[in-house]
Amino acid sequence: MHLLVAPRKFSHTFNFAIVLRVVGWLLMIEALFMVVPLVVAIIYEEMLVAAEFGVSVALTFATGLVMNHFIKPKSKTMRKREGLLLTATVWIFFSIFGMLPFMFSGTVTSVTDGFFESMSGFTTTGASVITNVEALPRGVLFWRSMMQWIGGMGIILFTLAVIPMLNYKGGVSLFNSEVTGITHERMRPRVSQTAKSLWGIYLVFTVVLAVLLTVGPMDWYDAICHTMSTVSTGGFSTKNNGLHFWHDYYTDIVIIVFMAVCGINFTIIYNVVVRGKFSEFKRSDTLKWYFFVIIFGSVVVFARIIYMGFVEEWDYALVLSVFDTISAITSTGFATYDYEHEGEFIFFFLMLLMFFGGMAGSTAGGAKIDRFVVLLKNIKNELYKVVHSNAVTSVRLDGKSVPHVIVEKVLAFLSIYVAVMVFMAVILTLFGLPAFDAFFNSLSAISNIGFGYGEMTGGDDKFAMIPDVCKWLLAIEMMIGRLEVFTVLALLTPSFWKKD
Repeated sequence: MHLLVAPRKFSHTFNFAIVLRVVGWLLMIEALFMVVPLVVAIIYEEMLVAAEFGVSVALTFATGLVMNHFIKPKSKTMRKREGLLLTATVWIFFSIFGMLPFMFSGTVTSVTDGFFESMSGFTTTGASVITNVEALPRGVLFWRSMMQWIGGMGIILFTLAVIPMLNYKGGVSLFNSEVTGITHERMRPRVSQTAKSLWGIYLVFTVVLAVLLTVGPMDWYDAICHTMSTVSTGGFSTKNNGLHFWHDYYTDIVIIVFMAVCGINFTIIYNVVVRGKFSEFKRSDTLKWYFFVIIFGSVVVFARIIYMGFVEEWDYALVLSVFDTISAITSTGFATYDYEHEGEFIFFFLMLLMFFGGMAGSTAGGAKIDRFVVLLKNIKNELYKVVHSNAVTSVRLDGKSVPHVIVEKVLAFLSIYVAVMVFMAVILTLFGLPAFDAFFNSLSAISNIGFGYGEMTGGDDKFAMIPDVCKWLLAIEMMIGRLEVFTVLALLTPSFWKKD
């Protein structure tokens, strides 16, 4: 009698080695980026700072070299799970080594503050524990802005530009499904060529804005620093008062334009600039909603400023309203006026715009306006079916029907986004933050905008006054928001770590 034996199923173990090896390679790239502020420090004769950056470069590069050279994975194949783990852990490693210049220069006095500042930079949040940035060496300030520039570029192009070089296709599909796949077609024909084109667009934006800002009252140093903070929609400044230090209409208007442009899906910009498909502007429903919200928000803020008499000049009020509206919706976080002492309406209204965010596939943070367009269209369909129960409806964007699975994913994303934001706010209240302040700061962190509000994070004290545990929580929330929630939270599920 012969027994039937089921064929053996071979399980795949988690390939940690390939993840660590790639992290090592990326740390060496981070070390090369650190050379730039080192050169800036030398130019301004900050030799001690240059030496501190030299040590940071050496430690970061050596660690990356050891990880890349001595870790020998049995398989060089990287599946989707390894890609998810890599995408999340890279930001942690970058933040740990990115804080070294802050620690060595005495910019911060604790690991907590260093990690918070570094994570805030790389995630382009712009929240800061530094109360007097003008007292910092120029090399350190340059690195702060450059971290945001790296983070803004990485969040859009990390999967497309880096992962395909490692023959990993899962990262490309993840990028398309979670970022640009909501409203736009996949970028073709060759991913690597598309990545190069997007890098080129990002660099062109950087160069053009830097040149335009030097025409105004900024010198080349301030212009470059604010350029990196603008195109990444980050918000770090070299002045305690931010852009209000210059109080210049020309500078404000130029930055308004570039904040708005960098809040647009880079796929649209790519299709228009590289492929010459100008019809993208007319076809995109989300782009129309994006500009509608900007115009509507600016009108509301302008009307409130004029009605309350915050400023007397109507032209200045107009610039303020447009600037702060775009700064909020794109998560840049630049501020030109302190509304906190003028009542809570504008702050609350801007908070709603922070929640909306810019377009998916841009450098902006927030829940992304694409998802809200899908949500509104789905609500419209559900209300219609209340009356016409047998009707068959679908959500349509850009003239195409959105698959139901995408609609479900959008609803799940928004639900989890709100749940994480509320959960973190509740935890913050346990450590002494007032309820509204905690909610606002939680939203600011997950939306990667960096605005502070209230007794502890508003005004000149910024985020330096909050307890250390709150800084760690907000730093984690920044990463969750920047990596589109699912990437980080998926690591916390038991199924993620089970063998296939």
